[in-house]
Amino acid sequence: MSAVKSYAAVDLGASSGRVMVGRVGPDSLELTEAHRFPNRPVRVPEGLRWDVLGLYAGVLDGLKAAGAVDSVGIDSWAVDYGLLDADGALLGNPVHYRDSRTDGIAEKVWATVPAGELYAATGLQYAPFNTLYQLTAARGSAQLAQARRLLLIPDLLTYWLTGEQGTELTNASTTQLIDPRTRDWAHGVAERLGIDLSLFAPLRRPGDAAGMLRPEVLEETGLTGPVPVTAVGSHDTASAVAAVPADGERFAYICTGTWSLAGLELDAPVLTEESRAANFTNELGLDGTVRYLRNIMGLWLLQECVRAWGQPDLGALLLDAAKVPALRSVVDAGDAAFLAPGRMPERIAEACRASGQPVPATPAEITRCILDSLALAHRKAVEDAQRLSGQSADVVHIVGGGTRNALLCQLTADACGLPVVSGPTEAAALGNVLVQARAHGLVGDLAGTRRLLTRTQPLTRYEPRGGTQRWQAAQARLARG
Repeated sequence: MSAVKSYAAVDLGASSGRVMVGRVGPDSLELTEAHRFPNRPVRVPEGLRWDVLGLYAGVLDGLKAAGAVDSVGIDSWAVDYGLLDADGALLGNPVHYRDSRTDGIAEKVWATVPAGELYAATGLQYAPFNTLYQLTAARGSAQLAQARRLLLIPDLLTYWLTGEQGTELTNASTTQLIDPRTRDWAHGVAERLGIDLSLFAPLRRPGDAAGMLRPEVLEETGLTGPVPVTAVGSHDTASAVAAVPADGERFAYICTGTWSLAGLELDAPVLTEESRAANFTNELGLDGTVRYLRNIMGLWLLQECVRAWGQPDLGALLLDAAKVPALRSVVDAGDAAFLAPGRMPERIAEACRASGQPVPATPAEITRCILDSLALAHRKAVEDAQRLSGQSADVVHIVGGGTRNALLCQLTADACGLPVVSGPTEAAALGNVLVQARAHGLVGDLAGTRRLLTRTQPLTRYEPRGGTQRWQAAQARLARG
């Protein structure tokens, strides 16, 4: 019998970080939480910044709590980065993607590389915070002038753990500087925009060796070396999609959390003008796959409302929301108007008022509006992805934090008119662990890892109820508004 091995998955989300330990054998997969810590952005005079030193301290504490492991892998949110000077020292705290510095920058970029050309070359949806726009916004700054290396967030933490620098491909594909056909840098785009690609460390693929924990890290964490660090799908969505427990190929997925990422797994990118107009992105996944998806604002809307209401009991709030009549009012859950923090209940009410719909007033009514709106956005994304790619789906897999929200899962099944399979919740951490296990010969290909997930993880199935006509009507109402 093959030995069971342990892998530490560092999984950093936009609001919290966690170090999980996965124990993997040929027919077993168990995940336990070693340490969880907050990820609180800090507003300083120059703007919104990540407390990356606090995150790194949380990672070290987590590795200490994890105990003996056979490897470590790191995944995080996308697009953001740290700049290093010639000595390898960090030049200031990384800028948060919700910072306002990219306001109006896209139009400047499009004046040099029109939006259609940019999409045809990189396949990436327009989002105001894409790394390409951040770098354009930073042009002329003292920090960028001093910088000799740019490391995306998981690569920065890997560098601090190992002393070795690399740029993991699945996360690099969110920069809008990668050609999804060649899976290499889009040199022409970078050259036209004056972006120096030599700032980036060499590309790594999921499963590549990323160095060994430094002696100082071993001492601080109490681990006994050597402990390798393995490149995983370091964009958390790449890791989460790798952990979709799909049986066969005809599936859609929704990675839920602060964001909802809804779409299909394809063999090749869709780079048509119609795809660009629908704001679909082609991000790179494991084994040559493409994550063809749309970004939806996600549970951020509810998180911000709950914060504004003083953190009421979420379970009771969802029970009350389930009693509110369905689809009274819906908002566009992809609208950039909801991107910034603050005043979320008022902004949702204002959007309903402006579109001539009943204005939700109570927390239960606003919560129901948000969940109906998210389900509607999920429906449209799954529908559009199938139409634009020519690939159909028979089932929708929901993974991530939204799996805990049974009402959202049921509403998504109702809206899509397809069965929803919910789980696993910690999909990004599981995908992270499985790539490490695969790199060390414990599990097989992507289909094999998904079979292991299906056998070992608790999953819940939701059947659609009541036909999709009322959802079609709500979609049409939103389009008119």
